[in-house]
Amino acid sequence: MKKTEDLASRERRNFLKLASAGGFTAAVVAGAAGVLWSDEAVAQTAQEERSREQAADHIMTLATAYVLGASRSYPIMQLDLKENIQNATNGKVYVKLAPGGQLGAGGALAQAVQGGTIQAAQHSLSNFAPFASAVDLINMPYFCGSNQRFTNLVTSEAWKKEVHPKVEASGFKALFYVVIDPRVVAVRKGGNKVITPGDLSGVKFRVPGSAMLQQYYRMVGANPTPVAWGETPSAIKQGVADALDPSVGALYVFGFKDILSNVTFTQAVPDSQVYSMNLEWFNSLPADVQEGIEFAGEITAQQNLAKVPAARAYAMSELVKSGVEFHSLTDDQLAEWKDAGGYQREEWDKFKVELAGSMDAFGRLEDAANTMGRYYVHDA
Repeated sequence: MKKTEDLASRERRNFLKLASAGGFTAAVVAGAAGVLWSDEAVAQTAQEERSREQAADHIMTLATAYVLGASRSYPIMQLDLKENIQNATNGKVYVKLAPGGQLGAGGALAQAVQGGTIQAAQHSLSNFAPFASAVDLINMPYFCGSNQRFTNLVTSEAWKKEVHPKVEASGFKALFYVVIDPRVVAVRKGGNKVITPGDLSGVKFRVPGSAMLQQYYRMVGANPTPVAWGETPSAIKQGVADALDPSVGALYVFGFKDILSNVTFTQAVPDSQVYSMNLEWFNSLPADVQEGIEFAGEITAQQNLAKVPAARAYAMSELVKSGVEFHSLTDDQLAEWKDAGGYQREEWDKFKVELAGSMDAFGRLEDAANTMGRYYVHDA
């Protein structure tokens, strides 16, 4: 016991020593590498980070809402992106990480990127939508809910032509889109499993502010209950809401494992993220540095796709230990959900026109989601 305490004490001391000396990124890199216990390894990491920063022509602050270890169950890939940007630009860019929400989360990070306070950040596509409404199309049920359809869509030429100009008009450059997994139907302890839309009858379903998600859960029979994300765990515990819909990885990362009973893979909507950059900053960089950053985004995107099933397996295994049961749907059962709330229904037409600009533009994006692109990703 004493040995464990000594080790933890040394790790804490080394972390604080690095961070207080202005080497916070070195501290988190050493922590992620598991070497904070070793004074020698810590000194070596600090020296390497210091040398990289001093040799760089450009400093890029990269902020996220997630702690560094989150990629084990929620493949946000922030350390990989830092490393890849530094290497692909031949050391001309040094990436200062600000993980774990220390500079904010969600919409606050998108605003910080737009205003140029920081150069890059991770945030959900839903938090991107206020700046480029076309992005909100991803919340249309069964349009790109599966990992493969989402990947087909956001890597397509149609998406780049229809959506990216609107994103850039708001001062952003999308570096790459992060696949996490589709949202699920997760029921609180004491609740019954959900297999068909009929099983949602009368269920108080926690929803975010998205008008589309609220409409979808009404269409499939639930009672949509808007609850702020920070208040959701207590709402589920107290029965203010009976169910919620993040991905499995998010349920684990945000501590829901002990308050859920059943999780069903309905594959309606992706729980997806994006790394965005301040466009003005990016455009100010030399061409070779821009190319290096874009290539780093592509490398990290492929690493993310490969990581998805492993991250899901870890999150599921941890939830199963807490007594959560998982349910996959047959093709016939999935068809029932699509029939009840899918994007093919006329109730969604106003959103298609409003977000894509026209039914023709939506049709081009639909074709893109339906067409296998160059990247494969595993689906639950």
